[in-house]
Amino acid sequence: MALPMTAAQLINILYNIVDRMYIGRIPGEGRLALTGLGLCLPIISILMGFANLCGMGGAPLCSIHRGRGEEKEAEAIMGNSFTLLILFGVVLTALCFWFRRPILYLFGASDVTYPYADGYLALYLLGTLFVMIGLGMNPFINSQGFGRIGMGTVALGALVNIVLDPVFIFGLGMGVRGAALATILSQACSAAWVLLFLTGKQSLLKLRPAALRLQADRVRKILSLGLSGFMMSMTNSLVQVLCNATLQQWGGDLYVGVMTVVNSIREVISMPVSGITSGSQPVLGFNYGANEYGRVREGIRFVFWLTMIYSVIVWLSTLAFPELLIRIFNDDPELIRDGVPAFRIYFATFACMSFQFIGQSIFVGLGRSRQAIFFSLLRKAVIVAPLTLILPYCFGLGVNGVFLAEPISNVLGGLACILTMYVTVYRPLGQEAARPYLK
Repeated sequence: MALPMTAAQLINILYNIVDRMYIGRIPGEGRLALTGLGLCLPIISILMGFANLCGMGGAPLCSIHRGRGEEKEAEAIMGNSFTLLILFGVVLTALCFWFRRPILYLFGASDVTYPYADGYLALYLLGTLFVMIGLGMNPFINSQGFGRIGMGTVALGALVNIVLDPVFIFGLGMGVRGAALATILSQACSAAWVLLFLTGKQSLLKLRPAALRLQADRVRKILSLGLSGFMMSMTNSLVQVLCNATLQQWGGDLYVGVMTVVNSIREVISMPVSGITSGSQPVLGFNYGANEYGRVREGIRFVFWLTMIYSVIVWLSTLAFPELLIRIFNDDPELIRDGVPAFRIYFATFACMSFQFIGQSIFVGLGRSRQAIFFSLLRKAVIVAPLTLILPYCFGLGVNGVFLAEPISNVLGGLACILTMYVTVYRPLGQEAARPYLK
């Protein structure tokens, strides 16, 4: 389960990175266009947050009910999740499209970068429903054990986007609007793939019309468990907004561009961690529902060591070659000069961030929504956001204070999450697994 989902995450990030690589190399406009895209990322994170609210909330519940042999209830949860995704998609498209100008300026746009941000976002929002369906319903494919089909959802979208990007951006001279159009079409293909599978013969759980009618108790359970992934996306968006606005104040458009590159690299190197931990959730949830607590503990150990080995290797590699990684997106001398020190500060404790991913994914996979929500808020909203605003004023740090907030939060938030998971989940499961033998 982990391998195809990790591959899917890598493919997904690949086409996002290719998107930004093309945008960063638009003749004469690359750096400003890249900065404009960076201003749109918090809004895109919000849209993805609503998709995760339903997808990551409903899919673990499906796994738990399948483990109990309750197939009909699992289908009902999937149907309710789909209806919620459609409702959220329609409302969010209208709100974001109508208020996009004040939102972008609030998020750190200047008169110079706004046209690029608006050109991308106005078109991207037309594909919001495709994002909701493709991203929000794909976890229900993975929760049934069809990891390769789930990977195909992302691979299809990535292939379409990579092929269309240069055609629209350079061939037709559409610039950032061409990148947005290519993204919309790729997301439409992914959404079609998901719907064809979930309504087809191969799917164990079918997306049936009878399951689409919302039922209050199911909706509450879906949203409650999905609130963790939602809060993670929302707090990520909040931090991106604060970072962009603070960097605009202390360093101008150049540092907003630096943060765009930094966030892009972070997505690349953290997505395999997300793939491994997300891939564990259907397995952990199924065995937890079947009362196989010893197997749940085995899964937790496997996820922990695999994730940490990867994180340490990538962490050391990232700190060793910052300039090379920045040049992937743009080779502007100013961007590289100011980006390298910011890069090393931001990724100083990257390995500790994996503690957060591990602990939180286990809470979600076992249906423990309260702990998952708490730690979603703790690292970003409680630690990073205040530090982003305060540190630039301390010890003359300036822009470096914005980048320093992340490594501090990785240590504090990550350790708090993983230690709580050990005390409240891993050890009690060991006691439960030992009870039959003690009797």
